[in-house]
Amino acid sequence: MKNTLLIISLVLLCSSVFAQKPVMTFDKTVHEFGDIQEVDGKATTVFTYTNTGKTPLVVHDVKTSCGCTTPEWTQTPVQPGATGTIKVAYNPAGRPGSFNKTITIQSNASQPTMQLRIVGNVIQKPKTMEDNFPVNYDNKLRLSDSHLAFTKIAPDEVKLAEVKTINISDAPVTPQFINVPAHVTIASIPETIAPGAEGIIQARYDASKKNDWGFVSDIIYVSFDGVKKYNNRLTVSATISEDFSKLSEAQLASAPVITFNESVHDFGTIPTSSKVDCDFVVTNTGSDKLIIRKVKASCGCTAVNPEKTVLEKGESTNIHVSFDPRGKSGKQQKTITVISNDPKRSNSLLRISAMISVPGEGVTK
Repeated sequence: MKNTLLIISLVLLCSSVFAQKPVMTFDKTVHEFGDIQEVDGKATTVFTYTNTGKTPLVVHDVKTSCGCTTPEWTQTPVQPGATGTIKVAYNPAGRPGSFNKTITIQSNASQPTMQLRIVGNVIQKPKTMEDNFPVNYDNKLRLSDSHLAFTKIAPDEVKLAEVKTINISDAPVTPQFINVPAHVTIASIPETIAPGAEGIIQARYDASKKNDWGFVSDIIYVSFDGVKKYNNRLTVSATISEDFSKLSEAQLASAPVITFNESVHDFGTIPTSSKVDCDFVVTNTGSDKLIIRKVKASCGCTAVNPEKTVLEKGESTNIHVSFDPRGKSGKQQKTITVISNDPKRSNSLLRISAMISVPGEGVTK
């Protein structure tokens, strides 16, 4: 009997406390903007709520699901029977298409967390000539891009890439190309572009002539008078890698396997005046010959040199790493990429780290 009375008392007490809390009642919890124009800028709406409780209502915080949505809200306590607002602005710039964003409210109401939602569709602004051709060379020729990306390419493959051009001057323009590497053939089509006319710059990449591996890039300069102008740069890039997709199950089973004694080496704390060295031991634990195609460090301060580049089954070699800490301080982390003919691990990443101690400064963390 006593337990029953206690439970009833607790229920009544909780009910009384709950009844004293403010209650946040919205006129709507979802706003549909429909179609909005990107050119019109921010779209706003206001959610109005009433405190239908018995005590003042305070909104502690309002958070949105992305930075494109900005909230403003009533900062002062809202008395019983009074109203407050949550104003929401959505920025459509650079966000064409449909959107569905949430606004989360934290308050002292009986329901302390509430969520609102805005939905709609952004109609993209018409693109200008500057949007389509953002790269400007000497106020004569504009390009759709300053980067000719050949992405992934096999070592014996030839690929084509192009960027669009437009002559924005009042005279014919004949682009010339300076610093063209032997593995790239590049031309303007047409060779001479009439005022206001469009064309393309087309490049042909012959990976067999590059004779390299991994991510590689070159810089070509565009000139209109035969003089190199460093601002008129075209970047040509490619990732040269073997295509292992056509290997049979038998070939994969007998393929080379690259393994390392460690993938991370920590030099610990070292003075800025002393070079440090370590060796990563590479072993071929597969059947076929392991060929180390390339070893590349992430910066010039890290020198690497494999002792052998072809390893028979079970054979090992060292990749020697020398780190020069001069001119550096604090925590340093560098990487070494090892490219091989292991079809499952053709790109292996090794890491070195060190804490550089500068005399008189202590260790920077």
